[in-house]
Amino acid sequence: MARSTRDPEQTVTRHARGHRRGPVGAALRGVAIALAVVLVSGAAVAAYAVWDIGSGIAGNAVDIGQDGEAAQMPSGIGELEGGFNMLVIGADNSANQNTSAYGKRDVTLNDVNMLVHVAEDHQSAVVVSFPRDLVIPVPSCPDPDTGEVHAEEYAAMINTAFAKGGEKGGLGCVAATVTELTGLDIDYAAQFTFASVIQMTNALGGVEVCLADPIKDRFSGLDLDAGVNTIQGEQALQFLRTRKAVGDGSDLSRIALQQTYMSSLVKKLKSDGTLGDVTKLYGIAKVASESLSLSRNLANINAMVSMALTVRNLDLENIQLVQYPVGESPANPNRVVPQTETADQLMAAIAADTAFTSDPEARRVGVEDSESETPSAPETESAPPSTPAPGETATTPPSGVIDGLVGQSAAQESCVVKN
Repeated sequence: MARSTRDPEQTVTRHARGHRRGPVGAALRGVAIALAVVLVSGAAVAAYAVWDIGSGIAGNAVDIGQDGEAAQMPSGIGELEGGFNMLVIGADNSANQNTSAYGKRDVTLNDVNMLVHVAEDHQSAVVVSFPRDLVIPVPSCPDPDTGEVHAEEYAAMINTAFAKGGEKGGLGCVAATVTELTGLDIDYAAQFTFASVIQMTNALGGVEVCLADPIKDRFSGLDLDAGVNTIQGEQALQFLRTRKAVGDGSDLSRIALQQTYMSSLVKKLKSDGTLGDVTKLYGIAKVASESLSLSRNLANINAMVSMALTVRNLDLENIQLVQYPVGESPANPNRVVPQTETADQLMAAIAADTAFTSDPEARRVGVEDSESETPSAPETESAPPSTPAPGETATTPPSGVIDGLVGQSAAQESCVVKN
């Protein structure tokens, strides 16, 4: 496989291309299940709800510039075939953002960037979070309507990719940037806003998070006591935006904090109480129709229901929440660059659907394990570790643990630690 030589700070490896069909992020999975419940109810009110939600979803559809190569919409409802990749981003400057509370930027930044991969056999999933301060090549991004290229490739922070793509091409430009970095094709994409987070947690009735210490952050406005807290609405958004008050105050701390939230969110979505509450499920679906922007092949009721059927039996232990491997930039201590050796192993494992876990010895800034037992590494039949020759793919160690990889499983219990 070829290596990119366009990153002035560090070479970025393109990895094996991933499987091609359909995705799911933890939140969108709840949306899909909600739509499934509505579809099978058979009532006249449910029929109207389907039309209402479907119209809203289609109205927010976005072209991510895949030129017809992405996974196609399913023609009916049923499990998707094969594995798939989905990009989920959080934009911090949406049109309906509360500028008095969160400030106003000149451009929209994709400050949250996650790649969700579901394995070929639908038995495992990986969520990779990319630090917003990660400096990588951002490719040229053509306007989806005119074909005009907004800028040639250059090295920049990953969170500038949306702005480079322009108003209509932002999500597509982020997708192209992540593909350039990882070598994995993006089949589907979704863009969340501040309002999406508030509405989603309200629809769910809150998500539980654990704090090892009381945290009061003057920047985000978060004010929570130590222990387990149920957060929703504005408070959930404050939690997800908190950085300076957690760990070492870096974006890496915020990623760890967000992973604890995602772990709790997945547990919530899988719980009998949530999936059995039609009111909550319809509320989640309404969030998708009103405040999410989805790639065109995802903005379809059949596609979303099929996603839910595909991942409904995933075990928490088989969902890995990891941070893209990075090291300090030699040019700027406030920036990070890819740690290519660990990143190679991670992307090779994802592309091959090889079972792996993060390194229990790797330091996670911003969180600590709770007293619950940490799941052990899965058994694998991977070949012994070796140093790949140029153009070869790195292999996962036989232990299943990728040395230096920071993260946790969705089953793992962690608590946020203050700065």
